[in-house]
Amino acid sequence: MKPSFFKNLGPIHLNTIKGNVECDVFSIANDTHFNEFTALDKLKENGLSFITDREYSDKIDYNIGTLICSYSTSKKIKGSSQLIITKDVQKTVAILSNIFYRTFTRNEINKLDKPLIKSDCEIANNVVIENGSIIGKNTKIGSGSYIGYNCIIGDDVFIDRNTVITNSIIAENVCIGRNSSLGQEGFGFAIDRKKNIKIFHSGRVILQKGVNIGSNCTIDRGSFRDTIIGENTYFDNLCHVAHNVIVGNNCIFAAMTGIAGSTTVGNNVMAGGQTGINGHLKIGNNVMIAAQSGVVSNIKDNSSVMGHPAINKFTYIRKYKKNYA
Repeated sequence: MKPSFFKNLGPIHLNTIKGNVECDVFSIANDTHFNEFTALDKLKENGLSFITDREYSDKIDYNIGTLICSYSTSKKIKGSSQLIITKDVQKTVAILSNIFYRTFTRNEINKLDKPLIKSDCEIANNVVIENGSIIGKNTKIGSGSYIGYNCIIGDDVFIDRNTVITNSIIAENVCIGRNSSLGQEGFGFAIDRKKNIKIFHSGRVILQKGVNIGSNCTIDRGSFRDTIIGENTYFDNLCHVAHNVIVGNNCIFAAMTGIAGSTTVGNNVMAGGQTGINGHLKIGNNVMIAAQSGVVSNIKDNSSVMGHPAINKFTYIRKYKKNYA
């Protein structure tokens, strides 16, 4: 089941795009329509995506669908790729995301099916569950909580008080602490001196089975893909997971850990308290990160790191002893 949390306003005509952003087009017919605006790995024919300068790779085939890119990147892309070329990719993406998608209106939510609440649930009297949602068997939801439209909550889930869940799919045996927020839009926007432009976040939050989220945590939904937390991964209190982050299975993150957008974390990763992990990184499997570390570069499998910037643990200790012992 793939519930819908937003309205796709496509197909969008090429002329609409040209009328809203400054751009040049390459190898695109004038009567072209675009059905959706997605991440690059989801791009299909008659779809639209984007690539930044740092994401370009000569190992990727860019001949499917249409790409938004900069003038410098357009010179590197060979073949018959369909391109929308712009000076500011981030601004173009922000503007077009809001042309392709919007949230449901209250009238549309009212027309959805009433919430389906399965057997043996314990739901406090003042919990709000919007239309289209499905609540699994033996699920407990504490007072003051809010479940947004079309959310799916699995069996044997515990949601503590005052927690807000929207745009999310939650598997069985998940525990979510009180005062947490899942599924709000991420911190993605184009910087403009007159007025910053928010990117419409059309992704979801997906918690796989056995996940445990502490109190006062925030997990943002993805912008053009999903934010995913793998099986049996535990987050302590006061943690933040940004948009598009993918975390593997059996990971542990101590209190006040933050993972910035579009970072991928492997399996069996452990991070101490107040760890900060930069965006667009790849953290390998079986990685140990010491408390208060600042991770600013990729980490290979089976590594132990500490410090800011985080480096090999033993190298850090030797340097510390040399300078301070």
